[in-house]
Amino acid sequence: MNILIVEDESRMRRLIGDYLKREGYHVIEAVDGKEGIELFHNKEIDLVILDIMLPQYDGWTVCREIRKESKIPIVMLTARSEESDELFGFELGADEYITKPFSPKILIARIKVLLRKVEENESSILSFDELQIDTSAHMVILSGEKIEMTHKEYELLVYMFKNEGQALTREQILNGVWGYDYFGDLRTVDTHIKRLRSKLKDKSDYIQTVRSVGYRFEVKK
Repeated sequence: MNILIVEDESRMRRLIGDYLKREGYHVIEAVDGKEGIELFHNKEIDLVILDIMLPQYDGWTVCREIRKESKIPIVMLTARSEESDELFGFELGADEYITKPFSPKILIARIKVLLRKVEENESSILSFDELQIDTSAHMVILSGEKIEMTHKEYELLVYMFKNEGQALTREQILNGVWGYDYFGDLRTVDTHIKRLRSKLKDKSDYIQTVRSVGYRFEVKK
C-alpha cells in the first residue's frame, strides 16, 4: 500500500512516516500542496494524509483536485478545531478529519480501517427498487443513471442499504461507517445524510428520519 503524506512540517512528516513504515506501508512524501497533487497524478496512491495549512496550494485545494479523479481515502490533519472547518472537510470528500496534536497510534488504527474497507470488495451488485450498487466497481446507479459520490457517502449508503428496515442511531452509523468510536459531533451524520438524500433526488425518501432515534433505509411499499 502506498500512502502519500502531504505535510510541510518535516518533524510531523517524519513522525507519521516512521509509524507507517513500521506497519509495512510504503510512504511517499510531499512538502507542499503543489507537489502533493503532482505525486498523486504520477504515483499509484492508496491513501492520502493531508495537512490543511500548506504552501503553494492548501489542503482544501488538494482535496478537491484528488476528488475530481479518485475516491481513495483522504485523512485531513489540522491545528484548527472549528466545527465549520471539520464539516467543510467532509463536504469536500475527506474521510477523516484529525485535529493536532493527535496520537500516531490512533491515526494508524484509523488508516487501517479505511484501507480495510477499500479492500473489502464483495464483487456483487446490491439492488433495491431503482437503486443498484456495484460494490466491486464502487458505482451507484439510480434509475439507470450513474450517481457520483464521495468515498464516505458511498460507504454510508452501503451501510444503510445492508441494514435495510432497521432504525439506526447516529452512534451506530458513526461506528459502522467510520469504523471506530467517534468523539466528534454527531451532526456529522446529519450532514452526510443530507448530502446523500440530495444525490438520491426524487428517491431521497429511501432514507427516512426516525424520530428521537436516527435514520432508516427503506422503500415504502
